[in-house]
Formats: sequence, C-alpha cells, structure tokens
Amino acid sequence: MPELEYYIDKEFSNINFAKDGFTAGEYENCKFEKCKFPKVKLSESVFINCEFIGCDLMTSNISAAVFRDVKFNNCNLTGLQFDGCNQLLLSFEFTGCKLNMSSFFGMKLHKIDFTKCEMVEVDFGRADLTGSSFNDCDLRNAVFDNTNLSKCDFREAYNYAIDPNNNKISKAKFSLIGIPGLLTKYDILIE
Repeated sequence: MPELEYYIDKEFSNINFAKDGFTAGEYENCKFEKCKFPKVKLSESVFINCEFIGCDLMTSNISAAVFRDVKFNNCNLTGLQFDGCNQLLLSFEFTGCKLNMSSFFGMKLHKIDFTKCEMVEVDFGRADLTGSSFNDCDLRNAVFDNTNLSKCDFREAYNYAIDPNNNKISKAKFSLIGIPGLLTKYDILIE
C-alpha cells in the first residue's frame, strides 16, 4: 500500500471533492467547511482531531477510514456505513447532523454525543452505546435490536421505539413523555 499524504492544521473550504477529486491521506487538526463529498471514496484515510462543518458526505465510502476525535457539525451524513470504518480508538460526536439511513451495526460507541440530529431509520442493531446521549434527536424508525443502551440518555430524544425485552437498558434515562416509545410492541393507547 502506498504511503498516505500527510496534512496538518489545514483548512478546506467550499471544495467539491466529488468534482475536484479527494486525496486519500492522513488529516490531523484539519477543518473541512462547506465541502462536498457525496459518493467520494474516503476509504483508508485517517482523520485525527478534525472538524467537519456544514459538509455533505452523503453516501461517501468510509470503509476502513479512521475517525479519532472527529466532530461533525451540521453535516449531511445520510447513508453512511460507519460500521465499515476502522473502529480502533474510534471517537466522534455529532451536532445538528442528518444521519438518516446510516448504520452503526455492531459497533462499540461508548459515550458518543448525538445532539439535534435527524436519525431516521438508523441501524443500531447489536451496537454497544453505553453512556451515549441523544439530545433533541429524531429516532423515527431507528433500529435497536440486541443493543446495549445501558446508561444512555434518551430524555430529550423523540420518536423512538425500543423493546426493553430485546435490548439492555439498565440505568438508561427516559423522560415521562418518552415512555410510550418503550411500550410500542404492546399496541396500547396511552392518554
């Protein structure tokens, strides 16, 4: 495998990588602002302490990509297969992002912060989300199947349906208004 290009403390702004091409590399302390990556191959690139602001990464290929201390702010991350990225020392946070139809299947995601995110039909099946928080997140049709939700904070999340018999929810926090999301499978009316 050829050696990756190395970028440190660089800022990339208003670049359409789908049109201009993306150089696979190691990016450290870099900022990507209003950049477009739709369907771009980010495979095997390394992102350490980077920030993506207002970027479009919809359906990008992130297979084997490394994300360490990466922040996504107001990004379109629709359809990303996070379960295919390198999970060694993985850490990221999401604020104001669209994560619809993305997959975190089987991932270990301890203490990940999701804030004000649209997460429709996200797959969290068999994931370990221990201690993660979902602040003001829309979890409509999100999949929680054999998922470890211990100590997760769902107090400000909405539109979720979580089966307590099929997921580990020990010490998870829910608001009183969110309780119907735990009883969906019983097909009862709560007034």
